[in-house]
Amino acid sequence: MPLYHKLGARPHKRHTQFRKPDGSLYHEQLFGTVGFDGMSSLLYHEQRPTQVKEILSSRDVSPKIAKAKTIKSRKLVGFDARPEDDFLDSRKTLLTNATTKLGVAAPRQSLTEYFYKNADSDELIFVHRGTGTLRTMFGQLAFVSGDYLVIPRGTIYQINFDTDATRLLFVESTDPIYTPKRYRNHFGQLLEHSPYCERDLKLPTELETFRETGDFLIKIKKQGMLHEVLYASHPFDVVGWDGYNYPYGLSIHDFEPITGRVHQPPPVHQTFETKSFVVCSFVPRMYDYHPQSIPAPYNHSNIDSDEVLYYVDGDFMSRTGIGPGYLSLHPGGIPHGPHPGTYEGSIGHTKTEELAVMVDTFAPLQITEEALKIDDGKYYQSWL
Repeated sequence: MPLYHKLGARPHKRHTQFRKPDGSLYHEQLFGTVGFDGMSSLLYHEQRPTQVKEILSSRDVSPKIAKAKTIKSRKLVGFDARPEDDFLDSRKTLLTNATTKLGVAAPRQSLTEYFYKNADSDELIFVHRGTGTLRTMFGQLAFVSGDYLVIPRGTIYQINFDTDATRLLFVESTDPIYTPKRYRNHFGQLLEHSPYCERDLKLPTELETFRETGDFLIKIKKQGMLHEVLYASHPFDVVGWDGYNYPYGLSIHDFEPITGRVHQPPPVHQTFETKSFVVCSFVPRMYDYHPQSIPAPYNHSNIDSDEVLYYVDGDFMSRTGIGPGYLSLHPGGIPHGPHPGTYEGSIGHTKTEELAVMVDTFAPLQITEEALKIDDGKYYQSWL
């Protein structure tokens, strides 16, 4: 995320003495990516951020694969995923491959009893329903329905939800999640043709600094294992930081659609990218305005990618039998397109109110046992 941000107190020069009022030193931490070559931030802690008191337990939380290789298109009813009190228990991974995990969550309670850190993956959380606050060592980030939250790997966080009816879509990526390269100039600034700009981003505010010591439980995900680790100081003891590597938000409602005289291909909807997948946002927009245009998408073969669509709201014009919270999987290797009647039926329409998130992965996805629990089982025949 090439946007400099800072909160709290910092020394004039990095890697120099920064002293507390009592004369002792604050503890500097480099929070960086890609070795020392990627984006990074410098944080200044009250206590050393390295004080592990005990490793209490470890358990395997790898998703259980039901179908490792599949060619069947599927429709998953996301809102049928079972709500759970605990935030981590509520996260149901539905589709996975070596670099990507995608799923839904319906947490009934806030994440406040412990802290969480994903040491393997960047996380992208789409807030379908609910409001609240993401709390991290970088400060607070308020969110509402329609927000994407990008949480870099290694970020320690908690989440306060304002309701027990929260619905989330999440993606975990072992590759960093970036803004699309083609939207940026060589300095990293988002260009004029980008569908969103830096002004649209939600950045951390209200830095919280806790000076307590004692027993602080952090659940750390690493190599598919969840480790419960007891630290001697509060993780949110940062007095100041600056840099480029930190959580941020973007509302899907601030994504400005790119339209044309004839049907535009899915890349115009791209919102985020990694080496392994892209994320696109389908938002309310005007349809194509050529006098002979067909607004519905043409049949296409995603030969090199698996396509996942998460339906948020509105009437998705090329699909029938779809509702909020549904997911469709179109595996690579076979063509798919509009459902019968929707191709012809789209002619003459001038706009759409659809709202959806699409994830296209460049490696095949595997179906988990959790996915089969909410699979309608017959979607692959819906084009007959």
